[in-house]
Amino acid sequence: MQPRQSVTEIFSTFVQFDADRFSGWATESRLRRSILSCLKHTPKETSEYFWALYWYKFWQVPETQPLAKQHLTAYLQEPCYWISQKTAASFVSTQYRLSDCFQVAIAQVDRVLKGFDPSQSSTLKNYASLIFGSTIRETLRQRQEVDICTDWGLLRKISQKRLDESLKNAGLSSTEITAYILAWNCFKTLYLPTKAANSRQLSRPDDATWDAIAKAYNSQSNQPANPQDIEKWLLNAAKAARKYLYPTPDSLNVSKGADDSFELLDNLPGTEQPSLIQEIIAQEEEQARNSQQTEIYQVLVEAIAQLDAQLQQILQLYYQQKLNQDGIAQQLDIKQYTVSRRLTKAKETLLRSVAGWSQDVLHISLTSDILKAMSTLIEDWLQNYYNVSNA
Repeated sequence: MQPRQSVTEIFSTFVQFDADRFSGWATESRLRRSILSCLKHTPKETSEYFWALYWYKFWQVPETQPLAKQHLTAYLQEPCYWISQKTAASFVSTQYRLSDCFQVAIAQVDRVLKGFDPSQSSTLKNYASLIFGSTIRETLRQRQEVDICTDWGLLRKISQKRLDESLKNAGLSSTEITAYILAWNCFKTLYLPTKAANSRQLSRPDDATWDAIAKAYNSQSNQPANPQDIEKWLLNAAKAARKYLYPTPDSLNVSKGADDSFELLDNLPGTEQPSLIQEIIAQEEEQARNSQQTEIYQVLVEAIAQLDAQLQQILQLYYQQKLNQDGIAQQLDIKQYTVSRRLTKAKETLLRSVAGWSQDVLHISLTSDILKAMSTLIEDWLQNYYNVSNA
C-alpha cells in the first residue's frame, strides 16, 4: 500500500481494491473541498492527530456528525487495511479475503467513535486498530465455524433460544415456529452423531431415521407431517440460523450513481441495529476496558510504592500539597534542580511501568506518539490520585 502523505489526502480518500489487492486511493471530492477549506482557515495545523481530534469533536455534535464521520472514516482507512491484512493472514484456512475483512472492519467506525475516549486511549488509530482486529477475528471465527458445519451439524449445535430468534427474524408465524421447533427437538433426540468429534460434518439422516422423527413429531402435534415436510422445515431452519447469526456485510464498493467517487462513502452503514455477535463483542470489550483501567491503576500504585522515600515525598508535595519546585527544595533542603531531576525520574519510572504493561498485556508497539500520550495520561492520573488521597 502506498501511504498517504498530506492531511488533505488522509481525510478525503478511500482504499480501492483490485482482485483483492490495494490498487489506489479514491478521492471523494466533497470531503476534499471540506478539508481544504479547513486548512485554509488554519494553515499552521498540519498534524493528522490535530485534525483527527478536530473531526472527532465535530462528530460529537449532531449537526456536523455525518460530515465528521465521513472524514474520520477516510482517516481510518490505513489502520483498517493493515489490521485486515494482518488478521486475515492469521486465518490461513478461511475463505474470506483481505477485502472482505476490510469491509467487516470499516463497518465498525460508529462503534470505534462511540467507544473512543481521548483521555483514556492513546490515539484514535490505535484504538480503532484494536476494535477492527477484534471484530475481524471474532467474525472469522464465527463464520468459519458455521461454514465448516453442515446443515445437520449446525442444527445440533444451535440452542433453542437462538433457533427461535432465527425463525422470528425470518418472518415465520408463531404456528410455523412451534412446528419447526418441535421437529427440531425430535431431530436432536433421534439423530445422534456416531462420534461427537464429527458432529460438525454430520450427514443427512437416513430414511429410517426420518420416519422415526416424523412418527415422534406426529405423536406430539395436532397437525401431522410426513418425513419430507419435516426435512424441508429443518433445512429452512438451518438457512434462517445462518442468516440471522452470521449476516453477510454489504459491499462498500457498490456504486449508487453515476459518480463512482461516492461508492465507498455512501454505502457505509449508518444507524442500523448491531448484530447479535457485535453486541456480544461490544459487551466483552467494555468489560475488557474496565479491567484494563483497573490493572493500569494497580500498576501505577505499585510503581509509586517501589520509589524511594524521597521520590514519594516529592510527588506528595508536588501533587497533593501543590508546592512548586522551589517550595519543595526549601522544605527538603535540597537544590531546585535536584527536585526537577527527581520529579522527572519519578515520572519516567511510572511511564516505564505502564509501557511495559502495555507491551506485555496489550501487545502494543510503542511509538513516540503513544509514549507522549501515555505521559499525558500519567500526569492526569497523578493529579487525580493525590487529590483523592488528600480528600
